[in-house]
Amino acid sequence: MTRKNNSMGAILLQKESFRRTKFGTLLYSDPISDHEESSNNSARSSNASSAPSPPRTSSFNGTNTTSNNNSPNYFMSPWNQSASPYVKSPWIHQPLLDSSEESESSDCKNGLIGSLVREGGHIYSLAASGDLLYTGSDSKNIRVWKNLKEYSGFKCQSGLVKAIVVYGDKIFTGHQDGKIRVWKFLGKKRKAYKRVGSLPTVRDYLKSSINPKAYVEVRRNRNVPWIKHFDAVSCMSLDKERGLLYSGSWDKTLKVWRLSDSKCLESINAHQDAINSVVVGFDGLVFTGSADGTIKAWRRELVGNSAKHVLVETLLKQDNAVTSLAVNAAAATVYAGSSDGLVNFWERQKHFLEYGGALRGHKLAVLCVAVAGNLVLSGSADKSICVWRREEGGIHSCLTVLTGHNGPVKCLTVEEDSNGSNNDNDSEDEAQMEKKSDKYWRVYSGSLDNSVKVWRLSENSFSGFEEI
Repeated sequence: MTRKNNSMGAILLQKESFRRTKFGTLLYSDPISDHEESSNNSARSSNASSAPSPPRTSSFNGTNTTSNNNSPNYFMSPWNQSASPYVKSPWIHQPLLDSSEESESSDCKNGLIGSLVREGGHIYSLAASGDLLYTGSDSKNIRVWKNLKEYSGFKCQSGLVKAIVVYGDKIFTGHQDGKIRVWKFLGKKRKAYKRVGSLPTVRDYLKSSINPKAYVEVRRNRNVPWIKHFDAVSCMSLDKERGLLYSGSWDKTLKVWRLSDSKCLESINAHQDAINSVVVGFDGLVFTGSADGTIKAWRRELVGNSAKHVLVETLLKQDNAVTSLAVNAAAATVYAGSSDGLVNFWERQKHFLEYGGALRGHKLAVLCVAVAGNLVLSGSADKSICVWRREEGGIHSCLTVLTGHNGPVKCLTVEEDSNGSNNDNDSEDEAQMEKKSDKYWRVYSGSLDNSVKVWRLSENSFSGFEEI
């Protein structure tokens, strides 16, 4: 979710409550058919694709700064585009379009590296693993990219791909129809992926379906086996240390899967409305965010003779939907984007989590949040990505705003860029010192404008951007 940027100070952390906003169209859009999708696009995205945004204000230590933001038109609006010029491939690497962007890319500091533009299909999910990027869309395709070029891909008939998780040579995909598919990479020589199963397994599902005690009531006069999601799988998160996969769904449940045998260990009625995000945190905690406006912290503990997840704390109760979560494990900090345009955060204080404040940078709903070292990125329905840096004492500074998307920024993912600090113009010693003192990240942003943009960011150097 990804305007001209002017100078802007650090952001005051404000502790306030806000009224609920209408947000269903972005969270619950379910394109049943291509015709319905195209006819509803203008209504869903009217706010996000509207003309210039109003002034963005921030305050810190009593100082107010204002910046007017005008989004540059890198591409024609996907909602006004009658036909795509890209006929050879459904995806294409879009080069940088002006000299300023080329200079940003050439100095290997910060900037837009390139874009992957798609003929049809909003980008709903991303996952990066090493030099591979996985993209999921409402076309039911999962595309695999390497060095900004199409590498491989696979497809199933389970509806749009809302979540992707990579674990070794296995890829888990969560779909609109409530299914979780499991795929395996067949090796670099074949560059292919094979579907090897699903969650739950067919055997476990059949076993539970013939057991009357395994059914739970999900709606009036409708019972289903507890081990299967009956609505869209909206999010997933891995606990690699414990070998667990967590899946959250619009059916309001959080399910826990054991990766060694694909067994569903628990199904937790976690929220009163759709779960939009789940993330494995620190200190054994798992966080869930929901459209009911709450954020809950869970921990797996021994209950009787078995280990179960228990509710540790409810971090937030508000009217606005919680759309996304991210964790800085090193700083023991949790970030939560919500439909009021704020990113709230909590920090560990000894044995409890304390509310740290709110990052204000967007005028429309925050749809995704990601953490890269001490950087925090928030993508919004206002088509921009705010980049924040966590300073000592939990203070956050807004470093820049990334613009270029023509639609709401729906998903973000980050990988460390080991080549980011290389510069041919520097001496070897200077390059080594820079590499030790700074980290570079490759950020991928997926949007409802049908594109994925690739950015390079550093934690300390922002010479390629105008500061805000």
